Amino acid sequence: MTRAQLKVIVEPQLEFAHGQCEEHPKDGLFLYGPPNAESAQGILRFGLIGTRDGIDLFGKWEKLISSYIPPFRADVAHHSGFPGFQPLFGMAWPAKPTATLQLDNQRLEKAIRISNRHEAIKSCVDIYSGAITEFLAREADVTPDLWFVVVPGDIYRWGRPTKSPPVSERIAGKATMSGKSARGFLSAPSMFASDNDEAELQLYDLNFHNQLKARLLGKAVVQIVRETMLAEVTALEGSLKKRTVQDPATVAWNLCTTTYYKSAGPPWRLRDIRPGVCYVGIVFKRDTSDPKGRNACCGAQLFLRSGDGLVFRGAVGPWYSAKLKQCHLPTAKAADLMRLVIDEYRRVHGEAPNEVFIHGRSRFDEFEWQGFKDACPAETKVVGIRIRKSDELKLYRLARQPVLRGTYYEATPRRAYLWTKGYVARFNTYPGFEVPNPLAVNIDWGDAELPTVLADILALTKVNFNGCTFADGLPVTLKFADAIGEILTAAPDLERAPQPFKYYI
Repeated sequence: MTRAQLKVIVEPQLEFAHGQCEEHPKDGLFLYGPPNAESAQGILRFGLIGTRDGIDLFGKWEKLISSYIPPFRADVAHHSGFPGFQPLFGMAWPAKPTATLQLDNQRLEKAIRISNRHEAIKSCVDIYSGAITEFLAREADVTPDLWFVVVPGDIYRWGRPTKSPPVSERIAGKATMSGKSARGFLSAPSMFASDNDEAELQLYDLNFHNQLKARLLGKAVVQIVRETMLAEVTALEGSLKKRTVQDPATVAWNLCTTTYYKSAGPPWRLRDIRPGVCYVGIVFKRDTSDPKGRNACCGAQLFLRSGDGLVFRGAVGPWYSAKLKQCHLPTAKAADLMRLVIDEYRRVHGEAPNEVFIHGRSRFDEFEWQGFKDACPAETKVVGIRIRKSDELKLYRLARQPVLRGTYYEATPRRAYLWTKGYVARFNTYPGFEVPNPLAVNIDWGDAELPTVLADILALTKVNFNGCTFADGLPVTLKFADAIGEILTAAPDLERAPQPFKYYI
């Protein structure tokens, strides 16, 4: 029996200001600052919208991040103190927001308690999105880089598909039609306009977060913040004996990092990604309003060498197969979607990419693959890669720590198991709890060196700008696939043009 050979990929380096490199985003930001720090210098321009309590809590949090916040545990390497927003990013936090919109709390409380959940959540989104849209139309010369949307605890708690207020607190709304009847009118419209209008409520997602982002696509970049989180974090100032979901320093690192990304650009770059390479993540989301359950929306995420990306919305159609329990595109639609990606890359870089790596969770079928190839120039190398979480193989060490992050087992020249979680030398520990599972990586179409594919995937786990962590378990091409799919189907009549990734996270 052949002995299994394990290999290790060196931890990818991140690039910061002045071309300096570090493994850990917090180290690089602390020592050098973002790679575009010189061009991004200035004052952050943001809008703030929320209730009076939410705005007051946000003001307290602003004071907290203006100076040093100690780590939750100074003796643990992956807990870092927060130096302050301006020292880290070289950008000043303003004395007051570019715009402040105060909402009526009672109006929100009534809206979220409407019995019909589609009407309730749409009504809450109407209040927020309407206020932002009206402001942008009225103040055309004032354009915040992003909006902080502070939501009360009730909106967060009940603005989700599986949650709703107690029956005793619900109030009647305008919608009286049952969900079944409404979905029926979506496929066979009524002769009465009022019935069709009410039926259209089913097209709005039962998730406040997703629906708000969907309805503001192309109009406003938003960062949703919970009042309860702000209350907990500011209450802990000066007393770190109690820990909530995240401690104040960690909240500051994560929220300020995504703030910088959404306003000024990527806070770090991948150093070793080859020029002329782009990565594409394929997204599918089934349309829950389809009575037959076959319709799905397809999308693609394009990620460039900088780690920044764009999201493309493809066609909605009967892409779901109940037999396979998977979504697949016909050749023409796959080509249309990939053509959008190639055209955008060419617009940005002036030429087609040298290599395109297409990531998916399931194997692309031959029709999809043909469409992807048809859309790419002959000189562009195209590779189809399947990446999925796996518990088929576990590694145990005769030591206190688990397998080293970056370890892989090459099962065949086109298939491997890659551990993107595990022991991290920078921390001298494993920042996790359970025995880490690997990703199963298959090169299903095209030709590429397996070690190169695995090194790229490991590097792409380090460009989640929605926070400031050492790395994720999934590459960014798939990390947000479900969330992006939800947003792409969260409301009707969405903006069709490609939108920067920052609109979705």
